[in-house]
Amino acid sequence: MVRGALTWGAPVLESALTLITDGRLYYRGHDAVSLAESRTLEDVAGLLWTGTLRPIPVPLRAHLALTPLRAEDSVLEGFAHALIHAGARDLQARDARPEALPANAARVLSLLFAVNERVHGIPAAPDLTLHERLGRTWGTSPLQTDLLRRALVLLADHELNVSSFTARCVASSGAGMHHAVLGGVCALQGVRHGLSTELAYELLELAAQQGAARALSSVMRRARYLPGFGHVLYPEGDPRARALLEFMTSTCPDVPALSAAQALCEEVRREVGEHPNIDLALALVVSVLGGPIERGLILFALGRTVGWLGHAIESSAQGRLIRPRAKYVGPVPIGKTPPGE
Repeated sequence: MVRGALTWGAPVLESALTLITDGRLYYRGHDAVSLAESRTLEDVAGLLWTGTLRPIPVPLRAHLALTPLRAEDSVLEGFAHALIHAGARDLQARDARPEALPANAARVLSLLFAVNERVHGIPAAPDLTLHERLGRTWGTSPLQTDLLRRALVLLADHELNVSSFTARCVASSGAGMHHAVLGGVCALQGVRHGLSTELAYELLELAAQQGAARALSSVMRRARYLPGFGHVLYPEGDPRARALLEFMTSTCPDVPALSAAQALCEEVRREVGEHPNIDLALALVVSVLGGPIERGLILFALGRTVGWLGHAIESSAQGRLIRPRAKYVGPVPIGKTPPGE
């Protein structure tokens, strides 16, 4: 039972942040899809970090490393570098008193948005909301900026996914907020989590060039699974993906990638009965924005940072080290009798 709990099994940790039930996603009892209609990432941060649905003030000042970022560095590498630097030097963020944690979390969130701005040579704008800051950095239209807002809200948390669980474990050790988020950023680097968005983007591009059936065959030969489709927790379809796809269908129907996405959805539903998940939706968001491919992962990281910080706050408040035991299956030590004999 315990072994199965680690792979989509029974709940193993208590949390008041996020509930996934009956095909829907809730942040502290509020439907995430409904929140995405009008709320900002700051609103959701306030809800997840304090239990109150009101925006958390996000400070402009960020502890950025003075060393220049190299042209070949990715934005996520910039995130990691800044988190290590600030984690060692931001004295205020080390304040572990419960009442200080939401403000400390806001400093970390602001840091990552500032890193993205710095990479693009854009000065920070204190009078803008986070999605507007991101849109300004990427040069998006007002409609595209609203799409970013919706995506950020829908990505904010997703229970004990691998990156959130990692952030929670790091925080349980007594490490600070920056290092908890750094753990989450590292967990995004795998193809079973964050990088699956990039595989879905490649599938979408191939479908636009070769058609849905050929693209699916080509990608499945290499990936051995269907990137962008299916989710264990949503057998009837990922509500986050559905909300974003419906919004893009109604607001930008002429984007060529939309036709490719629709063809992929029809082909997959007919052949294997799976529905699109958040990875395909993010891939389409990147296509609507005009790329590059890394933007999907950046958007994922910036939105999910709110959840990572929420789990870090909750883990710190619980005051317990997350330290599961391993079921040993190796060689029996010399001189010991195997169990059961």
